Amino acid sequence: MSPSPQPRLTALDAVHRSLGATMTDFAGWDMPLRYGSERDEHNAVRTAAGLFDLSHMGEITVHGPQAADLLDHALVGNIGSVKPGRARYTMICREDGGILDDLIVYRLEADTYMVVANASNAQTVLDALVERAPGFDAEVRDDRDAYALLAVQGPNSPAIVKALTEADLDGLKYYAGLPGTVGGVPALIARTGYTGEDGFELFVAPEHAEQLWKAITAAGAEQGLVPCGLSCRDTLRLEAGMPLYGHELSTGLTPFDAGLGRVVKFEKTSNEGAFVGRAALEAAAERAAQNPPRKLVGLIAEGRRVPRAGMSVVADGAVIGEVTSGAPSPTLGKPIAMAYVDAAHAEPGSKGVGVDIRGTHEPYEVVALPFYQRQK
Repeated sequence: MSPSPQPRLTALDAVHRSLGATMTDFAGWDMPLRYGSERDEHNAVRTAAGLFDLSHMGEITVHGPQAADLLDHALVGNIGSVKPGRARYTMICREDGGILDDLIVYRLEADTYMVVANASNAQTVLDALVERAPGFDAEVRDDRDAYALLAVQGPNSPAIVKALTEADLDGLKYYAGLPGTVGGVPALIARTGYTGEDGFELFVAPEHAEQLWKAITAAGAEQGLVPCGLSCRDTLRLEAGMPLYGHELSTGLTPFDAGLGRVVKFEKTSNEGAFVGRAALEAAAERAAQNPPRKLVGLIAEGRRVPRAGMSVVADGAVIGEVTSGAPSPTLGKPIAMAYVDAAHAEPGSKGVGVDIRGTHEPYEVVALPFYQRQK
């Protein structure tokens, strides 16, 4: 047997180890899982601020006179309508409508876009974009090695980043980005995140990552900032009802199955509305309207047992769905889960719903997502 490939290291690997991080292999990268208590890290993001290394994410640049046309063809969203300096959440689907990945697309300039894919799907997304590019006057470039990505998340994140830049952060809207200098480092400053809190994602050259990490750490010293790992990132996004590929999203589901049909735009700026997977997605939209499939809902435990992905959701002795993500919620103080359940049991407050945890049907309350929403 050939040896397993060694996980890739981010530009901040030495910093994580110096902080005593517990490391884990995630999508082929050696990433910090936690630095101490994941509950403390979670609560810091909810009440103050957290600093994350997200350099495992995959950046792909699409550039050229027909870059917008290519992306409108390749993705389900109306990318041509995104103004320079703004970003959009979207998806890339197969011809049969199955979700290959969910993405954020930043329009950096009139003819330049940056597509940010999940680490586990970055190569798949790159390959799909290259495959869909012929016939368009646009270049698809793998820029995964060109960026490190740091995120500052939490209610104190604006004060921390403002102390390090002269960029107009007050005028920077959610899902927007602008070039600037942060802590003496050139960066793309994006007001995006995956925690349910206000915050920023900072794209920088890898050789500048350590300088920026140290500058943010110093600026956040009086603001309650702590370094945060992937573990608390997962509980934060779960509380915020944000889907995770491989859990709530997969090639076996269309955006309409996942309750995210709103990201599919049949009316587009270019290509006369034609895009990969359109026919299948039109059929999926019609099915969802006439005969709703299982719906994604929230579940809150009445007891203390924690549901995990893959566990059956039950009612009246029958299986009515499946848990996709589950964990203890530090904010709610109870175990929570997201699950796909039959439409008949999807209404908030539905009675008699439980999760089969090792043969015992533990009672759960059905609630609307998200579990947590920050005060604006």
